[in-house]
Amino acid sequence: MTTIDKTSPVPAPRGDAHDSAPLLEVKDLHVEFHTREGVAKAVNGVSYNVHSGETLAVLGESGSGKSVTAQAIMGILDMPPGRIPQGEILFRGQDMLKMSAEERRKIRGRRIAMIFQDALSSLNPVMSVGYQLGEMFRVHLGMSRKEAKAKSIELMDRVKIPAARARVNDYPHQFSGGMRQRIMIAMALALEPDLIIADEPTTALDVTVQAQVMDLLAELQREENMGLILITHDLGVVADVADKIAVMYAGRIVETAPVHELYGRPAHPYTRGLLDSIPRLDQKGQELFAIKGLPPNLMKIPSGCAFNPRCPKAQDVCRTDVPLLRPVTEEDGAELPGRGSACHFWKETIHG
Repeated sequence: MTTIDKTSPVPAPRGDAHDSAPLLEVKDLHVEFHTREGVAKAVNGVSYNVHSGETLAVLGESGSGKSVTAQAIMGILDMPPGRIPQGEILFRGQDMLKMSAEERRKIRGRRIAMIFQDALSSLNPVMSVGYQLGEMFRVHLGMSRKEAKAKSIELMDRVKIPAARARVNDYPHQFSGGMRQRIMIAMALALEPDLIIADEPTTALDVTVQAQVMDLLAELQREENMGLILITHDLGVVADVADKIAVMYAGRIVETAPVHELYGRPAHPYTRGLLDSIPRLDQKGQELFAIKGLPPNLMKIPSGCAFNPRCPKAQDVCRTDVPLLRPVTEEDGAELPGRGSACHFWKETIHG
């Protein structure tokens, strides 16, 4: 693919997976929505980072704040009713929350792109997929229609859509769900961004197609050395793709860990509950585990640990004191790299 000159207020070149400086840093981000019923605190102090070539999976049930955090990064929150009362979003060291609308527009799409979860509703039903792909090149790079169409075919080939030249003039409804998701990936890749945020990219796809889409994303990421934030509620999707995981609940990160560490030894009861909810081949015929209760109303988040009403390990301190995200250690006190837990009793969870 032809290299694109990315005119942007953030001039640094793409690095490698071992860069010391993160590509993206989210620091103490808060997002709230003001409604007639009250203030919904959707994100409550989220912090994480992503390096070039690295995949961060953000996990949690619906309503945990995963997508709202992504929308804040992209600058596509509806404001009002949304509001960001505090926090920083640093892209290559520059705080995007302090940038002008024009500066953020230059980054959005060109430097940071997003793959939305519902491809059918995200694509315009009355325009061909080739026209929609080509719009990226016409608007941002000033290409002619002929040049943009050629680039669209090239992108469709790259994401492995069969007979791309013959199908470039087809409409979204003429593609299967998996092919539409590939088109969304192609749109995200069009301007060769440094970072892609994939918001539930395999929702409503069968397991075979899910695997194909995830393999494609991983392959393209390796080719371009992009950072990738993968938002999902499905732990099975990320096991072979992610480098590290952040688990969210009620707008907070409750656990962080390298992917295999988290699967092997979760350090938060919520994470353990999510893992226990995954169907297993060796438990055929047994009743599936489910975490009791429902996520909290974000206008009335419980005091102390927000998970305490559903937690089997909850004690009095859990109902009064908010647990901070602290380093997780071995029994000898040595810190485990990249591991953190926001639980008063994480030791009983990880070593139990």
